[in-house]
Amino acid sequence: MGKLRDQMSKDLELRGLRPTTRSRYLLGVKNFAAHFMKSPEEMGREEVRSFLDHVASEQSLSTCRVTWCALNFLYTQTLNRPEVMDGIIRPRSPKRKTPVVVSGTEMEEILRAIPSLKHRTITMLLYGAGLRVSEGCRLEIACIDSRRNALLIKDGKGGLDRYTILGPRLLEGLRHYYRIVRPRGKYLFPGMIPGKPITVGAYRNYFYRAIADAKIGKAVTPHTLRHSCGTHLLELGINLRTIQVLLGHASIRSTTIYTKVALKTVSQLQSPLDILGTSRADVLG
Repeated sequence: MGKLRDQMSKDLELRGLRPTTRSRYLLGVKNFAAHFMKSPEEMGREEVRSFLDHVASEQSLSTCRVTWCALNFLYTQTLNRPEVMDGIIRPRSPKRKTPVVVSGTEMEEILRAIPSLKHRTITMLLYGAGLRVSEGCRLEIACIDSRRNALLIKDGKGGLDRYTILGPRLLEGLRHYYRIVRPRGKYLFPGMIPGKPITVGAYRNYFYRAIADAKIGKAVTPHTLRHSCGTHLLELGINLRTIQVLLGHASIRSTTIYTKVALKTVSQLQSPLDILGTSRADVLG
C-alpha cells in the first residue's frame, strides 16, 4: 500500500496532525492491511468491524481508539468512502482516574535523589512550571523570558503556544544549569544527536531509576510532576481557570481554548517550587 500510505501521510499533514499522531494512524492502517493481507481499497465495513473487534480483544482501549480514528480518517478523507464507517461507533474513553500527586516533602526527596544536573533541572522544570515531559525536554533557550518571569511553551499539545509560570527558584536553577553546561544550539537540554533535544525516553529512563532510589512508595511518573504542580497551585489559592491555561489543558467549551492568560498575570504568579523549604511549604504536605 505504498501509494495509499503516501497519500494518507500527505492528507494527515495537511490536516495539521502532529508527527506522533500521524505515525500512529499510519501504523494502525498498516496493521489493518497486514491482518487481512489486502489493500484497504479492497476492503469495507465488514473488514473494519472485524479488525476493530480483533484489536479490542487483544489491545488496550487507547490502541482501539487510535485504530478507529486511523481507519475513519482513511475511509472518510483519503479514500472518500465515508459510508464504510457508517454505524461503526468510536470506542468510548474511560472515566479519568484520580491522578497520583506527590506532596511537597516527597518532591524535595525526588530532587535530592537525582544526582545528574541536567535531569534534576528538567525535573524542576516539569514540576515548577507544570510542563508535559515532551515540553520540558525540548524547551528552547530563547523561550525563557526572565524579565517577565514567564516561559513560552511553543507547539504544545494541539499545536498551540502558551505562556506559563517561571518562579525565582526555577529561574535560578535554569541559570545554574546553563552556566555549568553551556548547551550549544537552541535547545536547553541537548541530546546525543547534535542539534536535537534530549529524548523523552532517555529522560524517563533516568527518572524512573531516581524514583526507585527515592523510595517514594507511589506510582510516580514524569507526568505526576505536572499533576502535582496543578494540584499545589490550586491549594495555594490560584483559580482553576488560570491553572487550566497555564498547563495548556483543553477547555470544556471549545470557544475558550483560545483564551490566554495575560502575560502580566503569569509574571506575578508564584510557583510551588519556590514554596518548598519555606514556612508556607506545609500547605503542600
